[in-house]
Amino acid sequence: MTTKAPHQALPDETYRPIREARVEHRRINGLRHRIVRWGPESNAPIVLLHGFMDCSMTFQFLVDQLPADWSFAAPDWRGFGGTESTGVSYWFPDYLADLEELLDTLSPATEARVIGHSMGGNIASLYAGVRPARLRWLVNLEGFGLRRVSAEQAPTRYAEWLDQLRAPRTERCYESPRQLAAILMRRNSRLAPPVALFVAEAWLRQTDAGYRLATDPMHRLINPVLYRRDEAEACWRLIEIPMLLVLGEQSEYLPALGADATDEHLHTIVKRLSVVRLPSVGHMLHHEDPAAVAAAIQRYVTER
Repeated sequence: MTTKAPHQALPDETYRPIREARVEHRRINGLRHRIVRWGPESNAPIVLLHGFMDCSMTFQFLVDQLPADWSFAAPDWRGFGGTESTGVSYWFPDYLADLEELLDTLSPATEARVIGHSMGGNIASLYAGVRPARLRWLVNLEGFGLRRVSAEQAPTRYAEWLDQLRAPRTERCYESPRQLAAILMRRNSRLAPPVALFVAEAWLRQTDAGYRLATDPMHRLINPVLYRRDEAEACWRLIEIPMLLVLGEQSEYLPALGADATDEHLHTIVKRLSVVRLPSVGHMLHHEDPAAVAAAIQRYVTER
């Protein structure tokens, strides 16, 4: 049954892009990946890595605020957007392997320049420590890892994952992108209506039953492997390149990290770290105020 729209004003029109997006497909580690490009053709574009439950297309707002002569390439991670799904559980090391092959494809002859949001920033940060000579610089948008968890949670987590594997999986159906846009605005009041509609259109695919998220439902399963922050920080300590960490002071997730989110702690882990905190944005900062995020990126990159 189709979900009814909430009682909220719907956007009248979608966001109108300034830069034209071009779509191509490459086979990476056996899966057909969608890659979205903007700007002039380049053998070393800036690589944009999206976050969990997002897709490459929504970097449009940020790209539109950055210099027109910059070249960008944004892949969809496996099981998201226009990239093929595995149909089984997803494991974080696979993203590192995908990123390595993607960089060999997108920037084969030089160190890569990377901008990653949330999960994309976390993947890139780990990779920058594992392969310290492969990147030139990294801009990390709210990719600060997860809060520490106790090992005692492992039995419950494994049991919950096993239960989810046995349970039938259903996909939510929407009447239209405008319905999802209204839900997004209800959850995040900082989203402008045209932006919310653009995001909704990028996240959905049309089926005979209505509109569904263009995301493998397996991504919604709980991860049975506990997040081990000490291991992540061990990788971050090996980062040799300059890294800009852009944080939203209204972030929905940053407070959960406690002392791990302080500038003092972050600077003890990443050697060449710069931190910028934007006062009026949350976790989806590149959707909420792309101009402010772009200004921080441009200031940082021009100094490199």
